[in-house]
Amino acid sequence: MFTTTNNLKGLVVRATDGELGTVDQLYFDDESWAVRYLTLETGGWLGGKSVLISPMSVRGIDWQARRLEVALTMHQVEHSPSIDQHRPVSRQHEAAYLGYYGYPYYWDGPALWGPSYSPAGFITDTAIKQQVVDERMQKESGDSHLHSTEAVAGYYLHASDGEVGHIDQFIVDDEAWAIRYLEVATQNWWPGKKVLLSPEWVDRISWAESQIYVSVSRIAIRTCPEYLDSMAITRDYEDQLYRHYGHPPYWKSDYPHDLTLSHSAR
Repeated sequence: MFTTTNNLKGLVVRATDGELGTVDQLYFDDESWAVRYLTLETGGWLGGKSVLISPMSVRGIDWQARRLEVALTMHQVEHSPSIDQHRPVSRQHEAAYLGYYGYPYYWDGPALWGPSYSPAGFITDTAIKQQVVDERMQKESGDSHLHSTEAVAGYYLHASDGEVGHIDQFIVDDEAWAIRYLEVATQNWWPGKKVLLSPEWVDRISWAESQIYVSVSRIAIRTCPEYLDSMAITRDYEDQLYRHYGHPPYWKSDYPHDLTLSHSAR
């Protein structure tokens, strides 16, 4: 199913033995556009400590109750590696985090999540020795491709022939935990219209200038099927979108399944 980053924000995250806090930000990989981590507002029980939650731990979302269930205990989260949200999440930190929980290193395999196209169903290896984790941390570089969706929302978007709008929010596939679309507000050029663009069409991102450059023209964006906040993203709509832009759809090279942005997931 599809949902939006705005809708994910504020979900109550429940461990197997109690509430951990609420979803604050999402960290995505700017190479694959996978959502690698959710950060939590933990309130007073952790003294303001910021923690990461991997989609590998997610076991379901109750949209009616606005609750996200994870296969973790409060003790595990309390003693997990902490993060500094004012600094990039380094690859060494990821190695420590994934090793702590016994998760596979997603960058080791050929698929979106290493050995799999989906983070669901991973069996954790709680027997990983600290020496193995330490060796892996030393092996990894400090470089990271992770960025906060909250920080990137608002970036201006450039078509191949000029500026067209800004990123309003992101459409997330909460099965694969991947960003499927950038929601672009174009009201400065075409009053009231929003459009969706696939991150596959992003040529480059200028972090210094807060700009995203895509390989489609302004006229193609202007004449594309409009996106409305109240509408469901059906496979028919996606077909129209990809045919309009003349690009092969992601599900032809990804894993096949039908996804719909339902009204209950907003």
